[in-house]
Amino acid sequence: MTEPHRVVVLGISDVIGFDVAIPPQIFGAAQDSEHRPLYDVRVLSLDGGPIGTTKGFAIMPDRDAEFLREPDTLVVPGTHLAGPRTDGSLPPELAEYLAELPAGTRIMSICTGAFVLAAAGLLDGRPATTHWAHADGFRRLYPRVDLRPDVLFVDDGDVLSSAGVAAGIDLCLHVIRRDHGSEVANRAARSNVVPPWREGGQSQFVERPLPDTGGNGTAPTRAWMLDRLAEPLTLDALAAHARTSVRTFTRRFREETGTSPLEWLLRQRVEHARHLLESTDLPVDEVAERAGLTDASSLRKHLRRRLGTSPTAYRRTFRRT
Repeated sequence: MTEPHRVVVLGISDVIGFDVAIPPQIFGAAQDSEHRPLYDVRVLSLDGGPIGTTKGFAIMPDRDAEFLREPDTLVVPGTHLAGPRTDGSLPPELAEYLAELPAGTRIMSICTGAFVLAAAGLLDGRPATTHWAHADGFRRLYPRVDLRPDVLFVDDGDVLSSAGVAAGIDLCLHVIRRDHGSEVANRAARSNVVPPWREGGQSQFVERPLPDTGGNGTAPTRAWMLDRLAEPLTLDALAAHARTSVRTFTRRFREETGTSPLEWLLRQRVEHARHLLESTDLPVDEVAERAGLTDASSLRKHLRRRLGTSPTAYRRTFRRT
């Protein structure tokens, strides 16, 4: 058993309390098959003192200075610290800490934590995201960053960023999945009663009126679809199950999910295929058939388009013995 991966959650006053709690909760739920923790997560501050939050309470951090200096992964939660959000500056001690992180440290931000990384120059020339409401201000301050405000999270290898609050959950689950595969990530999600996977490219939920479904939402039909991924499902069949016209069903579905019924269905089929590639030794053709993707050629096309890899390469990377 190797030592758990060391995760530092750096609390920067005034920190967003929800954001700072996400990594300990999500990474803390990741365990191996013998229920041993895979991550050692500490909430720390640079001076070891209490961390003020945006909601009037303070967080008492751990006081492990060595852990602070040598993380495997550093997470910067959202913060209302003025400099990064007003003029692109950082307090000297914070700038020095970020500049001296050990080579190979993985760096993550949640919500406005991206402003801190950008102010430190860690996002220059790289794709990143933050909460959609702060996108315009971010662009003005950091034009050298490839800002992508319409996604839940961005994975650029050793630097990752997520949108506001709950998108931090998606990012942490994505990292667990990248580190240890879908089985571990799914168990961590189930223990926290959160969805196991939302694609990073899924649109943020920008401000707009919530649809009035009048009790006739598409959730029951979505559940019905998930039970029948291997079957040929047409728009007519989906609308018939929802007991509405194709036009009305498609409109309601897009209002509730942000995408079309058939695109949503394809996404679920690809996710099921990924799960089968990771968790079984089924031939690629059978994986494609069980996921409703017809054959290996179709699976290869969709996996290449979404993930830039082939089924065989994906299985080799993520299959856990």
